[in-house]
Amino acid sequence: MIDRETDLAGPGIGSYQELEKILPDNYSSLLTPKETQKAILAIKSDFEQNLCKELDLMMVQVPLIVDVDSGINDLLDRDGSRTPVQFHILNDGLNCLDAQVVQAATKWKRLALKQFDMTVGEGLCTDMRAVRKDYFLDHDHSVYVDQWDWEKVIKSEQRSLSYLKETVRKIWKVIKGAETYVQQLFPQLRTDDYANLPNEVEFIHAEDLFDRYPNLPRKKRETAILQEYPAVFIAGIGWPLKNGDPHEMRAADYDDWATETRSSGGRTMHGLNGDILVWNPVTKRRHELTSMGIRVNAETLRKQLEIAEQLDLLKLQYHRLIVDGELPLSIGGGIGQSRTYMLLLKKAHIGEVSVTVWPKILKDMCEKKNIHVLE
Repeated sequence: MIDRETDLAGPGIGSYQELEKILPDNYSSLLTPKETQKAILAIKSDFEQNLCKELDLMMVQVPLIVDVDSGINDLLDRDGSRTPVQFHILNDGLNCLDAQVVQAATKWKRLALKQFDMTVGEGLCTDMRAVRKDYFLDHDHSVYVDQWDWEKVIKSEQRSLSYLKETVRKIWKVIKGAETYVQQLFPQLRTDDYANLPNEVEFIHAEDLFDRYPNLPRKKRETAILQEYPAVFIAGIGWPLKNGDPHEMRAADYDDWATETRSSGGRTMHGLNGDILVWNPVTKRRHELTSMGIRVNAETLRKQLEIAEQLDLLKLQYHRLIVDGELPLSIGGGIGQSRTYMLLLKKAHIGEVSVTVWPKILKDMCEKKNIHVLE
């Protein structure tokens, strides 16, 4: 029997003993540190240009810190285990502020759609930076987070699984295009040792995935499906499965994981959100690239907050605006920048493409395995 804590555990690794077994032996980077930096900037430019083109987005500025009372910081999940960095701004001693470093710009983006007068079919993309202090620091999780956080205004009739899938395919086209582009610039990245990404992404619902592998915990279910399809979009993350628990805990106040949908066979499903996962041939593990979804409307916000026992959040400004219909309907997501660089540049550790802090035990471990993390 799978215990609940194991099945709902985050996607990271739990110990450095486990991480040491996972980091590849006999590793050698295909690019020098200088080439890596050039490749990162090339991917970043190409990705932003083509993501904006495919989804009709424009690049905008994004906050690093937000007011605590605004309620717009991202809680990441709904069990309270990942809390933001918070600090007090004394100012003049009279007009003080309590602020938080963003964990993601998920809710801010929806407010920004209104602020920038975006209309249906228009959207925004940000070069988002965040701090997530409660992550276990392993090969693909760091305290420092960089994402292409994007959001787009949609019509009511576009709040559907078919529109979600259409958007996923466009994003996959951008990812594949970036892979092709960087391999043209650096041909050594095209190697028989590590397979390229498939041309298409496979779709599977979290409820179908559970039925397919009912005796496996969540991470192993994901690993199993990636042996069949090296790139998958798992839809409907957040709604309780047959065992009473969701595929993964998701916050109740942005992605819509409660709306009823229908499978191709007419079966009732739930959720208008999901994740793109790929098989990483270097680490030989699941590799999450993006989490995205159609956002809650007034009805699903109330429903999800009730399920999560968080109806008290309705007193916050962001939540009131949704209930009052003052924010546009939208779809959005966050695509990990360093996660994308790590995958496309065939790196063994995210620290090879991102400068942040790491514990000594991890740095020593990487050095022994010829993995050079940036400092």
